[in-house]
Amino acid sequence: MKGISLLCLSLLLTSCGAFVITDYEEETDFSPYTTYNFFPSIESGLPELDDLIIVRITDSLLQGRGFQKSDTPAFLINYYAEERPNEDQSSVGLGINRGQRNTGVGVSVGIPLGGYKIDQQLTLDFIDNKKDILIWQAVIKGSFSEEPTPKQIINYYFKNLQKALNKFPPE
Repeated sequence: MKGISLLCLSLLLTSCGAFVITDYEEETDFSPYTTYNFFPSIESGLPELDDLIIVRITDSLLQGRGFQKSDTPAFLINYYAEERPNEDQSSVGLGINRGQRNTGVGVSVGIPLGGYKIDQQLTLDFIDNKKDILIWQAVIKGSFSEEPTPKQIINYYFKNLQKALNKFPPE
């Protein structure tokens, strides 16, 4: 019984993180892709401050892995996001029940666990600058609180971009 409880708890904890999916053309040789830059105009659908955070974190992570930002890059980075309120709010039911002879009256109140959340799907596209073709894509699906602090936003993007960019270039 204790083993089942631990298994359920670990599944619950691991399911709370972001989910990252990557895709790429299997025949692509990624060795020439050592320099990058961002598209000149990105319409991400995010607030301007979030755009700045994403660019800074992406720069930091890529440069930390040996990639160089360049005015003549081998690949360009585009990204965009879709956000929506999380409609599947888990709740705890609290109730009072009183009954006699198999009949009863009950009251139940649902309290959302963890407050309201926003679901976000952030897509990163890496495009060959000369051929103008998609060479690699990451889709990050995660959620954050409805009114996050600036520190929470930075942590959210850092952890999730790190998960995605650890899969580039593909092995």
